[in-house]
Amino acid sequence: MARLRRRACIALFLFTLFIFGTMMGLRTLKPSDGFSDLAPGLELAPIAERGERRSVSHEAISRPQAATSSDAKAPTPPVYYDLHIFYYMWYGNTHFEGKYLHWDHVMVPHWDPKISASYPKGRHSPPEDIGSSFYPELGPYSSRDPEVLEEHMNQLRAAAIGVLVLSWYPPGLADDNGEPSDSLVPFILDAAHRYAIKVAFHIQPYKGRDDHTVHENIKYIIDKYGAHAAFYKYKTSTGQSLPLFYIYDSYLTPPESWANLFTQSGSHSLRNTPYDAVFIALLVEEGHKHDILAAGYDGMYTYFASNGFSFGSSHQNWKGIKAFCDSNNLLFIPSVGPGYIDTSIRPWNNHNTRNRVNGKYYETALQAALMVRPEIVSITSFNEWHEGTQIEKAVPKKTLTRLYLDYLPHQPNMYLELTRRWAEHFSKEKEQWLM
Repeated sequence: MARLRRRACIALFLFTLFIFGTMMGLRTLKPSDGFSDLAPGLELAPIAERGERRSVSHEAISRPQAATSSDAKAPTPPVYYDLHIFYYMWYGNTHFEGKYLHWDHVMVPHWDPKISASYPKGRHSPPEDIGSSFYPELGPYSSRDPEVLEEHMNQLRAAAIGVLVLSWYPPGLADDNGEPSDSLVPFILDAAHRYAIKVAFHIQPYKGRDDHTVHENIKYIIDKYGAHAAFYKYKTSTGQSLPLFYIYDSYLTPPESWANLFTQSGSHSLRNTPYDAVFIALLVEEGHKHDILAAGYDGMYTYFASNGFSFGSSHQNWKGIKAFCDSNNLLFIPSVGPGYIDTSIRPWNNHNTRNRVNGKYYETALQAALMVRPEIVSITSFNEWHEGTQIEKAVPKKTLTRLYLDYLPHQPNMYLELTRRWAEHFSKEKEQWLM
């Protein structure tokens, strides 16, 4: 019996040892064996996690939409229609136009030949050398590129901007460095509509512009684009919804001529016609206030992003301008900007440069605008790269001959984010003013 017990114990011990050895051997095997050399450190996710992951195509990342049907829970960020931004569609490149437009901007000579002789002349040579002190994240793009247009709307939406104010020339006309671009308007309207953004028009000066030609311009724009869902209309104090037009360099035409168009008794008045609208004049000098009033305009804006450059663009004057507008039933739309530098195209104009100071200049301008309690604030600009007023994404860039400015230490979307935060603040402030 003792011998049988000894044999049973030995057998049990050997069996236990076999089981233990087998378990230790199994523990040395990993699911990632055979792949760890290819992807060191990569661990397989638990099955439950793997089932929840989604694949996102490159298309979905590069061309985002205002809202996605696949995720109904994702909130769509709001836009504010009392925040307007000046937008330019005059850019071209070799891929779309066969040549560069505006990126190769000429260096404008000073009007005094003696001063002009001290500065460089000629044109810029894209893509490495462009007519800007900053370099766009999208490179020297074409305004005709559908992907660029989509990305611009995405950036505007991220900045919570509700109204794009389109720099516009009549069909067949353009500025000295561009080509006619009215054919782009339908595409801009369609793209804006996809992002719930509205489009207003910024009528630029052109040879022969006067009250008669602007009369035709207004009729053309309203007849051709007025029915589009993205066409901006401003709700007046009387409850009317009317188009709103900015008239750049309005002071070039005498107030008496504008009065023919904008006053009730004008010889070819637009008032109380299907082409009536809210017309906003550019205020540069102090005396322009009275000219704008006499001309029959509905309000004034200041455009320039260089504080102190003109009477209208000087923040310290906005309180007085707003008081004048209030007493004469006019809209005052102050224009704010992130900075100003145009020495890439006007190399002699360094004295008007306004440093961005990592966003502080922009915030100071926004605060100055809000102090006068405006109904609308305009931003100069989304993409006026020549004058360095853009809030569009810019990136660091260095070439053999150029060192571009950038938004460092912040990200390329810094000014979009800053705009969105101030848009929200502006909206909350307006609610308080109305209470």
